[in-house]
Amino acid sequence: MHSLIIHMSGSSKRAANVEHLLYSLPNAEVTEAVNGREAVAHNIFPLRKGDIHAPSYPFPLSPGEVGCFLSHRACWQRIVDKGWDYALIVEDDLALQQAEWQAALSLIETHADTDSFIRLPAKRRESPAAIIDQNGAAKLFLPRVIGLQTVAQVVGRNAAENLLAASTNIDRPVDTFLQMHWVHGQRIQTILPNGVSELTDELGGSTIQKRKSGNKLSREFKRALYRAHVSARPQTS
Repeated sequence: MHSLIIHMSGSSKRAANVEHLLYSLPNAEVTEAVNGREAVAHNIFPLRKGDIHAPSYPFPLSPGEVGCFLSHRACWQRIVDKGWDYALIVEDDLALQQAEWQAALSLIETHADTDSFIRLPAKRRESPAAIIDQNGAAKLFLPRVIGLQTVAQVVGRNAAENLLAASTNIDRPVDTFLQMHWVHGQRIQTILPNGVSELTDELGGSTIQKRKSGNKLSREFKRALYRAHVSARPQTS
């Protein structure tokens, strides 16, 4: 298995962690993160205001979210271009607890193929619609509602092609796009526990700016309503 580490070369605070990941992950290489500010300024990719798919996304995309989405698309394209069956895509604030990580890797080696999209989230917020396999405490399962964040995932070549075709325009962050299995048609699985955590705060905070449009109460209402719409369309076994 190959590994792609998304990293912006100017991010000096994350450089040491990237070097550690290059040593720790299988067949690892760095892929340059897309600068979202430059992407937006130069209009290098079609962007929309949350209105391509239902439910509509109620917040404007930040430059950081644009860069994050385009960085993941670049990794999907690399998997396709290299002809790999599948690859591990991680962000540069990834940290690993080795015992749990090795159990998760064993499940990946057993089940991953060209059609796979397997999430390795840092937060344990997903409940299973169906359990597929188990290795010790680690469970590979189909989540009812796909979780947010994209710190680590295994993406197969066919899955990458599918997601590229479904994201020729961007109207929301990549993790909320991935939740919409009814749009992209990709079956998404999860492994928990998996040994994955994030060093975001330790490495200088998120590279995605927090949105601050509107008042807090309005934002929370819109967020809750959007999540309710997503939850109403669960994956089923």
